Amino acid sequence: MLLQKSPTGRNMAFNGTWKIDRNENYEKFMEAMGVNMMKRKLGAHDNLKITFQQDGKKFTLKESSNFRTIDIEFTLGVDFEYSLADGTELTGSWNMEGNKLVGTFTRKDNGKVLKANREIIGDELVQVS
Repeated sequence: MLLQKSPTGRNMAFNGTWKIDRNENYEKFMEAMGVNMMKRKLGAHDNLKITFQQDGKKFTLKESSNFRTIDIEFTLGVDFEYSLADGTELTGSWNMEGNKLVGTFTRKDNGKVLKANREIIGDELVQVS
């Protein structure tokens, strides 16, 4: 997943609003995570926008898409609960590894593990899952 940043001032690397630019192999990823075909098709067109606000180890995110808007607060290294747009419940945490946000989450319903890396490359936020 590749997100483009809206032009805003930033005092920490991830701060700002990022809008999805393109997905590569997203449907295959969702299939491997156990997401059914109808939800995969909808998810591929959800027009995601993420707003990050970082204060040290604390993050506040606002995720907006065609399907929902949700506010998420987390502290690096501390487990929290999260639900995907399709209602799938996860538990896990984000950590910083160098300049990357690295997340490890486990689906509550089937135990599958979701790993995601978010990194700023140039003026893009790149997420690899």
